[in-house]
Amino acid sequence: MAVSHWLLTSVLLLLLFITQVSAQQQGCSVNNSKPSVYENNPPGYVVTTIHLEPGFTVMIDPTSPDVSFFTIQGTELQLSRSVDYEKDTLLMVYLICRNTAGQSDYLEILVTILNMNDNSPVFKQTNLTEVVPEDTKVNATIVAREDLSASDADLDTIFYELTTIVPGTDGYFAIKGVNNPEIYLQKALDYEKFKLTTLVLYARDRPVGSIDTTNTATATINIFIEQADTRSPWFLPCTFINMDNSICISSPYTGRVNISEMSTEPLILEPGPIYAIDPDYSINEKIVYSIVGGDTDKVFSVDADTGNLTMNKAATSPDSYLLQVMATQVNNIQKYSVVSVEIKVINKSDYPPYFESRIYNGTVFVGLAPRSFVFQAGDPSSPLMITAVDDDFPNKVNPNIEYYIKNSTDFIATKDGLILTNVMLQSPGTVTIEAVGKDTVSLQEASTVIMVEVILTTAVTSSDKIHTAQDMAILGGTLAALLLIALVFLGVMIYKQYGKPVKYLIRKKFSKETSGGYQNRSYKQDEHPDVSTKQHETSENGSIQPMTHVLEQPALSLPFSNAEEINSLPNASVASTIIFDQEEKEKEMEEESEHEKEVKSILKTDRHVADDGYKAVWFKTDVDPDAGERVEVIEDSAADGDDDSDQDLQNNEEEEDNYDKDDHHRGLGVSFPSESSSFPPKEVIVDMSRTDGVTEDDSDL
Repeated sequence: MAVSHWLLTSVLLLLLFITQVSAQQQGCSVNNSKPSVYENNPPGYVVTTIHLEPGFTVMIDPTSPDVSFFTIQGTELQLSRSVDYEKDTLLMVYLICRNTAGQSDYLEILVTILNMNDNSPVFKQTNLTEVVPEDTKVNATIVAREDLSASDADLDTIFYELTTIVPGTDGYFAIKGVNNPEIYLQKALDYEKFKLTTLVLYARDRPVGSIDTTNTATATINIFIEQADTRSPWFLPCTFINMDNSICISSPYTGRVNISEMSTEPLILEPGPIYAIDPDYSINEKIVYSIVGGDTDKVFSVDADTGNLTMNKAATSPDSYLLQVMATQVNNIQKYSVVSVEIKVINKSDYPPYFESRIYNGTVFVGLAPRSFVFQAGDPSSPLMITAVDDDFPNKVNPNIEYYIKNSTDFIATKDGLILTNVMLQSPGTVTIEAVGKDTVSLQEASTVIMVEVILTTAVTSSDKIHTAQDMAILGGTLAALLLIALVFLGVMIYKQYGKPVKYLIRKKFSKETSGGYQNRSYKQDEHPDVSTKQHETSENGSIQPMTHVLEQPALSLPFSNAEEINSLPNASVASTIIFDQEEKEKEMEEESEHEKEVKSILKTDRHVADDGYKAVWFKTDVDPDAGERVEVIEDSAADGDDDSDQDLQNNEEEEDNYDKDDHHRGLGVSFPSESSSFPPKEVIVDMSRTDGVTEDDSDL
């Protein structure tokens, strides 16, 4: 064991000696024999510093692999040129250290080149063009990944982003992922919305938003949309119902034929002939037409190629036909549309409408509100109205004619032919417009010319003020309200004036039907307080039977006043006549509740034939048959045959007694017969000697 220990000690001492000898023999050293250097360095970049022992010199071994990259300046090992990581990732150089004694030492330097982000991604193609059919399915690949992948010399991970530079085309195309540039269809295409778009694909070596230096490459992809046969035919004209014009709704067609008459020409339809198109314009497939319904009698036929509607035979029924016409694509029967065609059967119109006046002249003021009347020239109070006549009608008035203005939007025509302004006219001048009257049944038209003079507004008076339609409407409403108030007021006045007489007549009629007699109730007892009780009782008891017939003559005009006639009357104890003036009678009925009735009796025993307009009633006993006067005798049969007349006469006589008594107390000097007086009750003589100024009703009396 001692030998072994000694031997081990000897070996350790030998190794220590050898190490010391080697350290003494190494003439140079470096701080770092494996330095790291970033690429793209400038020339003269210091790789490391060399430490030399005294008496030693250092040089680069010419046999070094990368001797061209290095140089020694003093004690510094430098790079003589820029290093590119993409070309050289590791550089090796040998250093030789020597002294004057010929001792040499070798140092190996390994330089690691560090990569820098100094390269941008690169696309295989920077500009691509793709044609995409309109009916391409959603999620289908548009551009493959291998055609769009970018490379990076720095071997960085590439991040992609896709954008659209054409407005309105966003959202249709997308890439599969941020690191996968494959482009696919994200939303169904529509050729009507856009026909092409341009996409820009970005490739970055850093994520979007990174604070590190980022290199970017771009590729442009042009996408052309190829229209496909995706839509059914459209009948024209039609109206789009959405903003992208993908749906167009057609209006029905209408036409007219004469009953029992077959037309050999294609029918004229509104709003135009039957016509359909393929909305896939670039394809424009051929369309054929056919009638698929509504023509059970086979009266009509449609041309398959043109769509013209013709007649096979005459229509014998006045009923309308509602045809169903179908337009179908030749290449695909499933692409079709159906439209309604209404054919009205009407009576034949032999004469078209026409205007009797070739030119109408009107005036209107500047600055009037829209919908103001155009007035007749020279008559600012009469609105201008155009009228078309039709000789097919007995009175030439065709109720089916409607009017419209053809060549101007500043004026409009109402259905009745009134001409109105459509805008506020700003400047004076003369406007020539064409007006058309159209028969909406036969579709025949007539036209005329209207010369409208637009004049400046002047100061107008109430007599020549121009009123608008709104003014006339307000005036009409006001007049209607005033008329209603007037009618209510008139009703009240009629009731106040004639209410009591009407009630009296109703009571008198009712009294006759129930009791068989009449009683004069038109005057109350308290209206004649000055009449004696004895006279009143005598009148009521009927001890005196007056025979005087009171005849009332409405609207009789006397040549002298009532006062004069009363003053000229003598006292009489026999029956006389009483004439009531109609105006005084109405006044009595109106003031019955407020004033005493003033009944002026005209009682005469002598006849004043010389008095103009004089008419009187006399009893037969007072008539001189030899006088030669014109008289008319009222026979007993007339009175006996009419119970109502006798009863009314008796009541009137009672009223006459009351009036006479009242007049007696008033001092008129009229005497009344005594209770014992008797008069012939049967016959009455009417003096008809004077007929001047007597109305037809008076002569009948």
